[in-house]
Amino acid sequence: MIGACARDLGFAEARFADARAGLPAERFREFIAAGRHADMGWLATSEHDRVDPRRIFPSVRSVVVLRLDYGGPTPPCPGPGFGRVASYAWGRDYHNLVGRRLKKLQRQLSLAAPGVRTYASIDSRPVWERAWAEAAGLGYAAKNGCILTPADGSYYFIATLLLDTELEPDAPIAPRCGSCTRCVVACPTRALPGDGTVDVPRCISYLTIEEKGPIPLPLREGLGDWVFGCDVCQEVCPHVGAERPPVPPELRPHNAWLDLAAVLQAEDDWLEAVTTGTPLRRAAPLRLKRNACLVLGNQRTGGAALALAARHADPVVAEAARWALDRA
Repeated sequence: MIGACARDLGFAEARFADARAGLPAERFREFIAAGRHADMGWLATSEHDRVDPRRIFPSVRSVVVLRLDYGGPTPPCPGPGFGRVASYAWGRDYHNLVGRRLKKLQRQLSLAAPGVRTYASIDSRPVWERAWAEAAGLGYAAKNGCILTPADGSYYFIATLLLDTELEPDAPIAPRCGSCTRCVVACPTRALPGDGTVDVPRCISYLTIEEKGPIPLPLREGLGDWVFGCDVCQEVCPHVGAERPPVPPELRPHNAWLDLAAVLQAEDDWLEAVTTGTPLRRAAPLRLKRNACLVLGNQRTGGAALALAARHADPVVAEAARWALDRA
C-alpha cells in the first residue's frame, strides 16, 4: 500500500528497513573524527541522532526510504562566460518539492491506518538517509560517495519516513563497483579516496556551496566551469544509463548554466532574491560571485566583469577577481 501511494505521488521507488536493526555508527564516527566533514559542524553535533533514530522518534520501528529522480540531459553550454550548475539544482528547491509529497504520503497513511505516527525527513533533519537507503536496498555506497542503484545510477533525492509500526524489511544490495575507478580518476580535485567516502574539503560541491572563505589556490583550476556543485563523479559512472527517467516540471533545467558576468554585475540583494526558492540560494550571493570569478579565471575571460568584482566590498570576492584577472 505504501509503495503504491508513493508511486502515485511521483516517487520512483519505496523500500523498507527495520529501524531496530541499527546503523553502522562506527563508520559515521570515523568520518567525523577524521575531519572529512570539514566545517559542516551540524554533522558532528547531530551525530548521535543520526545513528540512532530513537533519539528523535522514540517509537520508531520501520523506515520507509523513498527515491525521487532528478536531472536529465545537460543543455548545451551557451558559450564562453557561462558557468555550469549541478543537475540537482537546475530547478526549484527539492526540499519543498519532496517535502510536499512526503506530507501527502503522511496524510494518506493516517487515513489508511489511523493511529500510526510518522516522522518525515528530506536532507534537512538529523536522519542519516544515505545509510537507511543502503539498509533498505535502495542502492549501495559507491566509490563516489553516492548511493548507487545498479543500472539506474545515482541521480535521485532520498527521503525517509519513520513509522511506529512494523513493516517487512527489504534486503540490502551488495556493492557492485568492483575494480572500476572511473569516478576516482575523473574527480578534478582528487576528493575521492575510493572507499565510499568523500574528502569533503576537496570536493567541488563543498567548495562552491558550503566553503565561506577563499577556495584554496591548488584547487581552483579543478573547478573548471563548475559555478555551483559538480556532477563529474556521476557522469562517468557506467551505471548511469543513456536514457534518464522524466523528472517533475519543477526540476527541469531552468538554471543549468549561469551567465557569470551577469552574476558579478548584479546587486547582492537582487541576486539573493532571484535565487530564493532554488538550491542556488544555499551559496548566497557572495559565494556565487566568488565562484563566478574563479570560473572566469579558468576560462580566461570576463575582464570587465572581473574588474568590477575586484572592487567588491567583500574581500573574498575581490581576491578571487584579482586572481582571475592575473590569469587573463
